[in-house]
This record gives sequence, structure tokens and C-alpha cells, in this order.
Amino acid sequence: MDLEVRHLRAVCAIADTGSLHKAARQLGMTQPSLTTQLRRIEDSIGGRLFARERTGCRPTPLGRVLLSRARPLVSEMRELVTEARAAAARAGGPGLRIGSTANKAIPGWLRRLRVRLDRTETALQMDVSAQALVSLVADGQLDVAFVHQVEGCPLRIPEGVRQRILVEREPQFVSLSVDHPAARQRIVRLGDLAGEQWMVDPTVDGERDGLLRTLRAAGLANPRVLHGDYLTAATLVATGDVVALCQPTSRGRPDMAVRPLEGDPLGVRLMLVARTEEELDEVYADLEAAYWEAAWQAAGYRAWLLRTHGGRAA
Repeated sequence: MDLEVRHLRAVCAIADTGSLHKAARQLGMTQPSLTTQLRRIEDSIGGRLFARERTGCRPTPLGRVLLSRARPLVSEMRELVTEARAAAARAGGPGLRIGSTANKAIPGWLRRLRVRLDRTETALQMDVSAQALVSLVADGQLDVAFVHQVEGCPLRIPEGVRQRILVEREPQFVSLSVDHPAARQRIVRLGDLAGEQWMVDPTVDGERDGLLRTLRAAGLANPRVLHGDYLTAATLVATGDVVALCQPTSRGRPDMAVRPLEGDPLGVRLMLVARTEEELDEVYADLEAAYWEAAWQAAGYRAWLLRTHGGRAA
């Protein structure tokens, strides 16, 4: 019997799980089928690959030799399949597949890409979950993704995914009704919002944890927090029912004020992820220009940048 990739994958699964039962479940097989397959593999090689013990399956010296060569081959085959699927998707679909969490820079970014790339069709996928977008990039379903990482809540970046930081720490502002007493201040203290009801979208990675940590650090031990999407939040902010964190590129409205928080207690990291440096190079400059265009158009953020960075990029 000639060894195939599926045989190597089975051996790696047994070693990784330490159990024929667990490995079979991982591979979508029955345990008797996997046991029979392992016996045939061992017969083909001419020696036992695993010793069965009370605690599970342990690789024999021969098994360790095989595993040392099998793991890289299985990993390379997985990467080959991922890249082939990505290439097939690109051949039959848009030339550039972009993912992003919500950001005011998106319209300007797409506009610049359309002008510069001309005939290249661009597809955009929005998602509240930065982690989900990073995973889609890793799986080859997106070419690049522009995501934010809430301070203290790091994203899991899979091996093989490249990242480039756009803004190391973007401060989070607060949105509140223009009738709120704190709206008359140029910079709002969290203490002035004691007793207010906050709204946060719990499906956005890290935002609920970041908000609660920030409020408790400011001495607001039992904050009142409502869950909801940010479209609903904007409506309730305008009526004075809630206050909410917001991006500094957000613009005020006649019924809603956007203000920086004293001490900038919570920030997010803005970054672009892709599988290769070439893919990052292809779109990064356009994103950077679009972001700073949006930043300077937001009066509150522009004032913050001038005050804290002298007008230089944060």
C-alpha cells in the first residue's frame, strides 16, 4: 500500500489528540475504521507507530520519525488547497475582496481604489466581528481586511496572516445628547456620566469588555449597560436615553454631540491584515489617505489631533 496524504493526516490526528476515538471524531470517521487504517499504515511501513497506554496513544520512536516528516507535508497540502481555492474564487469573482468593520474611512478608501485600479472589480464585506474577518482572510475568502482591536482584547492572528498598523491607538470618544449638561464641555469626564445608561453592541469583539473595564477603572462600579446595535444607539443617544462610545471620526448632529473623554481612557488599534506583504502594499496607501481625510473632516478629532500630536498622524 502506498502512503497518501489522508494517511499522514490520520497519523498526525492520532498524535495530536492522543486518542483513536478523538482522532476518528476529528477526521469524521468511526473508530474501527481508523483502527483498521492505522494497522494498514503500520503494515506498509513495517513497524508500530503508536503504543497504546492507559492514558492514550503515544508515538513510538518510529512514529516520531514519521511524524517529523508528515507534519510539514500535511501543513503544506493544507496551504496549497487554501491558496488554490482563493485563486479559483478570484478567477470567477471580484478582483479584490475587502472586509472591514465599520469605519468612516471606507467610502474614501473604495473611491481611491476604483480610481487607481480602474477596471479591477472590488467587493466589500462588512462585519461587526474583527476576528471573523481575520479568519476569512486566513482561509483565503478575503484578500484584505481593515479591522480594529479594542485595547486589552487582542485578536487572534493566525499563522500566515500579515498585519500592518494604521493607527497604534485611536482614542474612543463619547456620543451624548446635545441637551446633556456634559455636552457643553469641550472634553467630558467619565465621572460626569455617572448614573447614565450606556449602550454597547455585544457582538463587536471586545467592545463590551473594554467599556466595562474603562467604567470600573473610573470608579463607576455598577454601570448600567444596554445591549443593542449602534444604529439604535444613535437614535437613543439623540433622545437622551443612553450615551455610547464612538469612533473619533464620528460627526456630531443637531441632536447629538461627539466629545473626547478626559485622559483618553480607552483606545483601539486600527490595522490592515492580508496573507502577503504584496496584498498589503496594494491597498495600504489608499486606506491611509482615506482615514486621515475622514479624521480631518471630523471637527472633534481634528482638534484632538492638533492638541495631542500637533497635527501629526497619531
